[in-house]
Amino acid sequence: MTQAFLPRFRQRKAGVVVNVSSGTTLKPLPMLAVYTASKAALNAFTESLALELQPFNVRVSLVMEPFTRSLDVAEVIWRAVNDSSSPIRQPAGADAVALARSN
Repeated sequence: MTQAFLPRFRQRKAGVVVNVSSGTTLKPLPMLAVYTASKAALNAFTESLALELQPFNVRVSLVMEPFTRSLDVAEVIWRAVNDSSSPIRQPAGADAVALARSN
């Protein structure tokens, strides 16, 4: 999806890319090694992409979803898209927020 949208974002010199990752990258859990590794790769991709797209005025955000289902994710995604002052890494849900603070 990112690859499909980037040419237009670069051309317009505007846009927002939001990737959704997981709180497991903040505190790994047993039996989730492959899942956690794939989300850690997404984190690195997102942070590198943010650096690459900065000259094009394209913002990139990484929303860290909680371990449990939560509507907080939708709210944080909305904030990532609409608030240009929001940080690149944004935890969503109480458990992800607590983990982000402890790291």
